[in-house]
Amino acid sequence: MGRFILGVVVGFLLIAGGAYIYLTSGAAPVAATAQPMPFETYFAKKALHLRLQESAPKVVPIQATTPNLLEGAKVYKQDCEFCHGLGSNDLSPVGPIMFPHATQLFNRPPNFNPATMHFGVTDNTPGESYWKIKNGIRLSGMPPFEKLLTDQQMWDVALLVADAAKLPPEVNTALAPTPAPAAPAAGPATPASSKAAKKK
Repeated sequence: MGRFILGVVVGFLLIAGGAYIYLTSGAAPVAATAQPMPFETYFAKKALHLRLQESAPKVVPIQATTPNLLEGAKVYKQDCEFCHGLGSNDLSPVGPIMFPHATQLFNRPPNFNPATMHFGVTDNTPGESYWKIKNGIRLSGMPPFEKLLTDQQMWDVALLVADAAKLPPEVNTALAPTPAPAAPAAGPATPASSKAAKKK
């Protein structure tokens, strides 16, 4: 029994020592373009999932009414669009190159079937999305909005992304990309410009 315990202790020390050397040698990937470290993705997702199970609110204090969803769309376009994209599969130019990639919350799969498929975070509860919005996610680029948004606003956005597959038409319209302003049409030449042209 003593040898077994000694073996466990030695094995633990070897693993810990190897991890320390790996992390302090400069070999560990830290660039956003690098591949994840061994088991990095697994442990990060596992830790987040367990934390959400424990801490995410189970009761939603507001209803997914059209006015609330419209307010959520307004906040989303202001604070979330840059990383997570907009409706109509309008992808963010930044989200797909972040590490980890920022989920494109309105990017529907081809031949989307709401009865059997999910996209974005439509498979998460509103409480889970609210927790992420409020607290952020460490080492992911997702900031906490607790001090930037009201509780109502965070719930509005949480309901918006949770119901992304079944939003009212006016909410989808509100989420549509804002058209680029049209270039000003060339007007008639001013007297000053006409005189300059004659002198030439």
